[in-house]
Amino acid sequence: MASEGMAGDGGLGEGMMPSELPPVEQSGLRVQARRAIEALRAGVPNHDAVLALGGGQPQIEARFRQKLEEADDDVERSTQTSGLIVAGDFGSGKSHLLVALEQLALRENFVCSTVSVSKEIPLHDPDKLYRAAIRSARLPDRRGNALAELAFKLNFDSLPYEELVEWSSSSASHIATRFPASLLVFQRTHDEETKDRIISFWGGDPLNTSQLRRWLRDQGEAGTFPLEHVPQRELPLQHFQFTSRLISAAGYAGWVLLVDELELIAQYSAKARAQAYHALARWSGRLKDLQCPGLLTVFTITRDFTTLVLHQRNDVERIPDRLRSSPREADRVLSVGAELGMRAIERDRIALTPPDAEALDRLQEQLQEIHGAAYDWRPPTLPPGERATSTSMRQYVRRWINEWDLLRLDPEYRPSTVAGELVFDYDEDADLEQPPEHLEQPPEDDA
Repeated sequence: MASEGMAGDGGLGEGMMPSELPPVEQSGLRVQARRAIEALRAGVPNHDAVLALGGGQPQIEARFRQKLEEADDDVERSTQTSGLIVAGDFGSGKSHLLVALEQLALRENFVCSTVSVSKEIPLHDPDKLYRAAIRSARLPDRRGNALAELAFKLNFDSLPYEELVEWSSSSASHIATRFPASLLVFQRTHDEETKDRIISFWGGDPLNTSQLRRWLRDQGEAGTFPLEHVPQRELPLQHFQFTSRLISAAGYAGWVLLVDELELIAQYSAKARAQAYHALARWSGRLKDLQCPGLLTVFTITRDFTTLVLHQRNDVERIPDRLRSSPREADRVLSVGAELGMRAIERDRIALTPPDAEALDRLQEQLQEIHGAAYDWRPPTLPPGERATSTSMRQYVRRWINEWDLLRLDPEYRPSTVAGELVFDYDEDADLEQPPEHLEQPPEDDA
């Protein structure tokens, strides 16, 4: 697969060194190969590495293609295709696979966002999740600010745009009237600053409703939209709904959201974990009443999360029991989603397939070629070494690259690599908890 990706861009697949190519192609191929090697060396997959090596998980990629086909009609059917949960050990290639799935989705005309769960982006905070998804969004055919590109790609005379206006204006959409109002102003105004302001609102920024009323008055639509009071906590959820429809109206097949490092939710408090499990069920389309048509999600999680967190820590029983015994109705509702989220991790996760000996040999040959192209030399074939089932893909790749680096400097040197096991700490970490946010409605003019 390495040869396929890079051969298509200039001939490395045929075993040629950059020095054997025309000067113009030499530099580009060498840079491409070095970017791939550096990304693999750092354990941070990028476009070049995935282009060179492929996803390496044909069964999951086939399943993802099937999901893309199902999701293509989601907006029309007002349903959400259920998302995927991919499980694997550290260094087994989960993040690498997400980059491959992103490339696959972009080729199928989907808008793609990639987010890693972190202290700054807790899964249970829809506002931070939405903003991160918008910041990372990529369009198949355009670069730059994805939301701005989407907005300016809207064809106001098209049927998809007409359907977006009709849906956003209907009570069945369950979104605030400021969304269809902002669409109308964006369509009619010629003021670039106003358009920028509306795009910022669609990206999650607050919108001054007094200002929106003035814009509507300028368009002769002062009484068309009530611009009702909306609790601040509900707006991020409505943004997801609106933007997934906006993407469809702009001519794309849908919105793919790739969420990495889901296992970090193990370090939340019990209440935050319950919210995160609920969020997983929601964003993966498993809560029928809270679906987001047009959105398809893929989550990655460590393989032992089910054993260590759901069962040994007993989240699967303790969290629902605690929520159901709460006098608060909201907690009992939360318990339903939390159970669905945990059940999805337990039963629906798809495990990465570890490479067999033949696949490892093939991968080493591919990397050998890329390393040679990056540094214009011919790396030797390395001895296979110990191939235990516990050895991660990242360990193999790092060993090969490190040893070739050394041998390129000193061909007589005989490197030896010692690998240690990285154990993820699933204990709760209070530092991960964000201070409770002010969820009450801000003054109307700031909402």
